[in-house]
Amino acid sequence: MVDERSREEQETVVAVVVTHRRVAELALSLQAVTGQTRAPDHLIVVDNDADDAVRELVAAQRVPTTYLGSRRNLGGAGGFALGMLHALSLGADWVWLADDDGRPADAEVLGRLLACATTHSLAEVSPMVCDLDDPSRLAFPLRRGLVWRRWVHELRVDGSQDLLPGIASLFNGALFRASTVEAVGVPDIRLFIRGDEVDVHRRLVLSGLPFGTCLEATYLHPQGSDEFKPILGGRMHTQYPSDDTKRYFTYRNRGYLQSQRGLRKLVAQEWLRFGWFFLVTRRDPAGFAEWIGLRRLGRRERFSRQGERSDGRTSQVERSDGRKSKS
Repeated sequence: MVDERSREEQETVVAVVVTHRRVAELALSLQAVTGQTRAPDHLIVVDNDADDAVRELVAAQRVPTTYLGSRRNLGGAGGFALGMLHALSLGADWVWLADDDGRPADAEVLGRLLACATTHSLAEVSPMVCDLDDPSRLAFPLRRGLVWRRWVHELRVDGSQDLLPGIASLFNGALFRASTVEAVGVPDIRLFIRGDEVDVHRRLVLSGLPFGTCLEATYLHPQGSDEFKPILGGRMHTQYPSDDTKRYFTYRNRGYLQSQRGLRKLVAQEWLRFGWFFLVTRRDPAGFAEWIGLRRLGRRERFSRQGERSDGRTSQVERSDGRKSKS
């Protein structure tokens, strides 16, 4: 009889990494991904810039690899969709996702994720995503009920030992069974960046499949909590990226996501939070009007894309006022 450890080792794990113009960071990520004690059986790198330097870096890795260079920037959403589908076509039992600016904290992360998924019969399992510069701090704040958690020690509540059920940060070290990908689908290419992981999480919740965060595994990522601005004395937060492009995709995609089943209940709270943030905290009526317009684009599924293409050509973009401009 094959024991559980042997079965984990026999199953095929395909790692998928998406990158765009971050060769130095990608090199560190790939070193950590391929250097696992339980190494992935195959590595797929989707390069949204079709850069020869990335192709050469991928070819030099210690595990079998596939390089997918895209002449069109597919964004994180399209890049992960392409990589995940290719992983399934290779016969993967598990698909392990990573990005180019983060990496597993140590060589035992993949092994711990597989063990946790086996122990708890999980369809998907994620590591904790911690600050690259201070691993005791979460890279992104995590809300449990009405309380925001920002530190690793705050996740070990309710007597939990190694698993935080029903909560997961996707794409940053997330491990999916192949059957789970078939059940919930791949990221929606229309979202490009921002919110694609929320959409997959929404589908995962609706599927009823068991998933969670393994508290024994850590993935390191640059700090991302600066975008989350406290309001009402810290009882609530809003997201305000300082970058215009990220703000465009964040607000447009939230408009779409909150029109979907499973997230519509958040609409009233969304208006309260962002109305307070723009009109009371920032005293920025123009910013609030922009937020409304971008939400409207998403709700109407107007996904004409704003942003660059890797082939250098321009594309038309629908603005929040309904007019079109070139990006």
